[in-house]
Amino acid sequence: MYSFAKTATIAAAALVLTGVTAIADDAELTVFDWAGYEDPAFFTAYNEKHGEGPTFSFFGDEEEAFQKLRSGFRADVAHPCSQSVPKWLEADLLAPLDTSRITRWDELELSFRDIDAFMKDGNHYFVPVDWGNTAIVYNTEKLAEDDLTSLQVFADPKYEGRISIGDNVDDAYALAFLATGVKDWTTATDDQFKAASAFLRKVHPNVRAYWADGASLAQLMQSGEVLFSWAWNETFSTMSYEGHPIGMTRKMEEGSSSWVCGYTRLADAPGSEDKFYDFINAWLEPATAEYLVSAWGYGHGTAVAMAAMSSEDLVAVGLDSTEAHKANTLWQAPVPAELREKMIAEFELIKAGF
Repeated sequence: MYSFAKTATIAAAALVLTGVTAIADDAELTVFDWAGYEDPAFFTAYNEKHGEGPTFSFFGDEEEAFQKLRSGFRADVAHPCSQSVPKWLEADLLAPLDTSRITRWDELELSFRDIDAFMKDGNHYFVPVDWGNTAIVYNTEKLAEDDLTSLQVFADPKYEGRISIGDNVDDAYALAFLATGVKDWTTATDDQFKAASAFLRKVHPNVRAYWADGASLAQLMQSGEVLFSWAWNETFSTMSYEGHPIGMTRKMEEGSSSWVCGYTRLADAPGSEDKFYDFINAWLEPATAEYLVSAWGYGHGTAVAMAAMSSEDLVAVGLDSTEAHKANTLWQAPVPAELREKMIAEFELIKAGF
């Protein structure tokens, strides 16, 4: 079993103001990322080669990142998730990849790497590096897994002010579509979208806070304010290591969700192209893959590295990918642009109480 050795960088990064550079090291490579991914264990080979890590700047969600990039913010690398890539491509924010310079390109999981929405004119624009699940994480001293067999529990009035969901439009609507009977949101009708939005409005009075990152959610759960949440593997993994009474279940009758995120090279990147590929190649090292799984509870984008890990260890952190699990999962694939824009606008209204 993995040791779950965990650094303190996530909690520290959560204190940084969104979008403000937190770590200014190598000025020739700026990474626009989620807080926590500045953990040097993810790009050890880069540090060894260059003597320091990249400069990092952080965003809270992908829509915020998109708007900041559109308004002129410049960086070299960004870390969007799958459903955002088509929008960023359409806005000409991304540069094509020279896959011959990515050492382990052929080792990547093909079902993540070769999605049509990540390609344009025969070029690839997305390197999948991390993936995971969004499911129910709960306080095992207050609740049992049998209390959480349906996603309808999020709308149960008895949990008013005692739950949390992410301040993330994709995870929120993954929950809502699943709860209203939709497992493939790429074909969702307008009526299904309205039903999902209505579910989120029912959930809203129960939400203590919309968590922005794993550290803030962990604080809410450690304090006892939140009994259960719609959350990522990271929360279960890190809180388990720290000895907190935490469980994670994907056994809800409606299912759970899965996602994949990755790195892209930004158009008009001001820094070093050579260092961009050094950063990507460092991320794809087997040592990075093992650290990502053992310390964060996330899967890695390289199929070869994941295949080398024991199935028992992967099950322990919720990364088993059995056919039964896949059949009961909403995969956060790219959705039509019109639907995504409606999701973004409606979620803002719902959070504001409208």
